[in-house]
Amino acid sequence: MVIDSIPRIVKEIIVVDNCSNDDTSIVAKSKNAIVLHENQKGYGYACLKGIKYLKNNPPDIVVFLDGDYSDYPEDLNKIVNPIIEEKVVFCIGTRSKNLREKGAITIQQVFGNALACFLMRLLYKGNFTDLGPFRAIRWDTLNSLGMKDKTYGWTIEMQLKILRRKLAYVEVPVRYRRRIGISKVSGTVKGTLMAGYKILTWIGKFYFSKWK
Repeated sequence: MVIDSIPRIVKEIIVVDNCSNDDTSIVAKSKNAIVLHENQKGYGYACLKGIKYLKNNPPDIVVFLDGDYSDYPEDLNKIVNPIIEEKVVFCIGTRSKNLREKGAITIQQVFGNALACFLMRLLYKGNFTDLGPFRAIRWDTLNSLGMKDKTYGWTIEMQLKILRRKLAYVEVPVRYRRRIGISKVSGTVKGTLMAGYKILTWIGKFYFSKWK
């Protein structure tokens, strides 16, 4: 469903199979997507795998989209347009309350997003309202960020580095629905606690470090 809903503006679809136990790889290949396998569990590991592949034939813009069908792939044009128009180098789809399905985001996710965005606003004067995974970024910008996080801190790391470098960014409201299956992060107490800890740790250590 996810691949079928991706707009035709996308030239190449890469699916990273991060230790799935379903037919992800089979279905993706049948849809002519490039399938990569990452045996280390973790959102960051999966994203880094995809980035490594792209270095062989760099695109102009990279879009990150979860495969759980919680985001609407049809909204991809809204996310890439500000970059195509050269207004910004980074655009994030913010899961606005009036556009998301009831129950699509847990209470702990709402609180965690609010706290993280408040701290980014306090420390970096950032205007982010969400840590949404549906995002687009120029390839040259992404490549220059030197992304490192292997697990839960991937999204916050990207946003912190955008803010630290004072790069142009924007948020666009996107629709959001209940995901297919149970999340390894928000769907478990351990996952929620670990994600919260990792996000807050990234904000703290990044502020007191010299990383760019």
